[in-house]
Amino acid sequence: MNKPGLIFIAGPTASGKSATAIALAGALNGEIINADAMQVYNDLNIITARPTAREEAIAPHHLYGALDASERCSAGRWSRLAKVALDQCAAHGIVALVCGGTGLYFRALEEGLSPVPEMPTEVRALAQARRDKLGPEAFRDEVVSQDPAMERFPAGDAQRLLRAWEVFCATGKPLSWHQARPRAPIVGSVDARIIIEPPRDVLYARCDARAAMMMEEGAIDEVRALLARNLDPSLPVMKALGVPEVAAMLRDEVDAKTALETLQQNTRRFAKRQLTWFRNQAPDWPRAASAEEAERRLREMLHITGK
Repeated sequence: MNKPGLIFIAGPTASGKSATAIALAGALNGEIINADAMQVYNDLNIITARPTAREEAIAPHHLYGALDASERCSAGRWSRLAKVALDQCAAHGIVALVCGGTGLYFRALEEGLSPVPEMPTEVRALAQARRDKLGPEAFRDEVVSQDPAMERFPAGDAQRLLRAWEVFCATGKPLSWHQARPRAPIVGSVDARIIIEPPRDVLYARCDARAAMMMEEGAIDEVRALLARNLDPSLPVMKALGVPEVAAMLRDEVDAKTALETLQQNTRRFAKRQLTWFRNQAPDWPRAASAEEAERRLREMLHITGK
């Protein structure tokens, strides 16, 4: 088999994806491209469990800590950044290992995204102001009058309804019109792919342990520094797993024990949602129950021998 060019490694939080990617990158002299929606932000090293300096020394890493917390990274923006990194790897004959837990990012690479333009900040503000003025139900009615395809979303689904309002306001065409336009894949063939899916009890125990370790190793100071910036609370980074839980503790709304328990519970729930997404949206991907098994199976798929 020829030297591989592209490998996908996916799975829920705390499943061992990074360990697998680093081991293979070392064996193949490859480079790792982040496919996690929160690890892209520079301000949350501990909270998002970004690779350590020692791990990054083993192989070059791309799109980890690439954006400031004040920025918004949509799937469209991430895919454009990823394409640059992928093109660089391809131009130099380097194996690219795309690693992360955001399933939509993998789909964006293989299937492309609907060509919906990025929304200006002022349009986002107008949408939120309109929803605040009308109330959730009346706002939904207005959105549905502009785009009947949005009727499937309840009034409480603010994120999707705000997005639909923004797109109609900015472009004069419904979001569903943009979504129906042809999509262009970003990558061609993928040489190997795997989803790491540990047994539920093992995964949940790892989620709990990770949350506890984060709290002990600096997550509190990290969130404190983030809050000191007085950023827009609607920014993605402000909703990152761990930020609301620690912020509540820093505001003396809960004690440290409650904050940790809430973070552990929310981490388990997040992992469960990721598992559900991969099972529904990527049912044909090979599975592995651990990082070690994932590495072994990928080595078999790619006919890699030695260390």
